[in-house]
Amino acid sequence: MSAPAAVHSNWASLVHPNGDPIRLNHQDFLAIDRDGDATYDPIYRPQALYNRVINGFHANNEAFLLQEVATNLPIYRPDAGPTDFHLHLPPGGFQLVLVTSGLFTFDYDGLMHYVGPGALILQSAIVHRQSSYSWSGLSTEANLKTPQTVVPDPLSMGYSGKFIEAFITEPTTFPNPTVVPSDEIDEAETPGLAWSHPFHDRPHDAGFWFQDPLSLDALYRPLPAGIVNSPMPVHVRDLGIEAPSGHLVTGHIIATDPRGQSLLPKSASPVADVAGLEKGEVVVYRVIRGTAEFKDGAGRVFELATGDSVTAGKKSATLIGLGENTQLLRLGLLKGMDNLCRWTAAQRDEIDGLAGRIITRKDPRPQRTQGKPVGYLYE
Repeated sequence: MSAPAAVHSNWASLVHPNGDPIRLNHQDFLAIDRDGDATYDPIYRPQALYNRVINGFHANNEAFLLQEVATNLPIYRPDAGPTDFHLHLPPGGFQLVLVTSGLFTFDYDGLMHYVGPGALILQSAIVHRQSSYSWSGLSTEANLKTPQTVVPDPLSMGYSGKFIEAFITEPTTFPNPTVVPSDEIDEAETPGLAWSHPFHDRPHDAGFWFQDPLSLDALYRPLPAGIVNSPMPVHVRDLGIEAPSGHLVTGHIIATDPRGQSLLPKSASPVADVAGLEKGEVVVYRVIRGTAEFKDGAGRVFELATGDSVTAGKKSATLIGLGENTQLLRLGLLKGMDNLCRWTAAQRDEIDGLAGRIITRKDPRPQRTQGKPVGYLYE
């Protein structure tokens, strides 16, 4: 038996989660998280404040976590700065990042990504680090009130970096191993490495996905008339995550322009494909800006404003109206999530303890801005 094969045989009990099954809430339920009740806490690192959609998380059997991440300290401070090279290993490998203000630089598997508002990343258990972010210099209170958007514009890029993030389950319950600690990073070599490890637990057809907000597949298409009421035409952007997530989650932005302006980058296509907007055993909506009106299963109408979220059963919340200058994130959680299991605490701790030893291969890239796709070494 070769050395790599021997190592892999010792890891047989760690490669896939073998804890409790994940179960979406298939009942008629509705949980609202209001921006006015939100708290922002430095849960994982001091330069980032986390606002969790906690009511929806608990109501949906703690199967899916949505949170807003707001940078709040300048990057030059010794307790802020770039992160180490690490992994997030949620069940199914699902981690979504949608940038809503400021600018970030991420290293993914040896390729550098400069991203701003509207950039969408499905990380899929890839070795990465956050190497830079913008910081406006505003006070914490003012920083948390700056407007967010998924349409790139100069003003939004000048604010402190913020993004919406989503995981299957919750980061303290799955492995997050450090691959290269910050003080061991060789800036001339480490950021340009592609990596391989066996712990990604992804559906066979899942993988890394990046969508630029101005790419052709990200352009907004008109929603057919009569589906959602609005004083402005309603448009839809398909985030394109259903296939690369392994058919675990769908994602869309439903949006309107400000009155008298054309803000959304639009496609010449006649109408949007609305089939994706009907998918989801559980649906999560987040108002990035503006207002949205819904009807619950009993016909009662309720409204969400900027920063509000609703998590609901398949037939428990129907979008019926959008205000002008509104951007609404919709995530549909699919049946495939019920085929996943949680990591056990013992598995989590052992993988975290292995740290960089989980890497089975490293390959230097000749360029950091182009080349083979992210994750090409994965087993």
